[in-house]
Amino acid sequence: MSVDKIKAVVQSSIDVKKAIYDSDHILKQIAGLADLCLQALKAGGKVIFAGNGGSFADSQHLAAEFISRLQFDRDPLASVALGTNSSSTTAIGNDYGYDQVFVRELKAIGQPNDVFIPITTSGNSANILATIDTAKAKNMKVVGLTGESGGKLKELVDCICVPSKRTERIQESHILIGHIVCGLVEDGYFLK
Repeated sequence: MSVDKIKAVVQSSIDVKKAIYDSDHILKQIAGLADLCLQALKAGGKVIFAGNGGSFADSQHLAAEFISRLQFDRDPLASVALGTNSSSTTAIGNDYGYDQVFVRELKAIGQPNDVFIPITTSGNSANILATIDTAKAKNMKVVGLTGESGGKLKELVDCICVPSKRTERIQESHILIGHIVCGLVEDGYFLK
């Protein structure tokens, strides 16, 4: 692979992050999500993530940042990624269908003080869309992380839409946004 190709990929990633940096709307949305998470945690709630494939890995990654640590040693913050219990996931998928794998878990553990962050680069993942009625019925705060169009998810809940159509650029930015949110929550919760 040529150095020029590598530079083009890095520049593409920088361009998307620069578009986020230049968007007051997106920056305010990120700050708002951090505030929602901080309020939820202070009220005894938790931050719940869900996603498929790379977004599933991102969900686990971000939940781990809340539970373990990001910037400094501190007490854990309540967070969970749906779908991490493979026995539950395969049982639900077998018994109720794959569209229900996150719904069943959310019904079991979701509470009104929680923040639910569904992650889907397209905004059209059927099993993510299926969770929204459950989250709303439980009076949870919901903010989706999606790509440029927001897909169907944007029609249902507030979404932070990464200004890109490229899956890998969207996922890179979802991790950036998640790290920013977790860092702001850590500061607000522990440094006051």
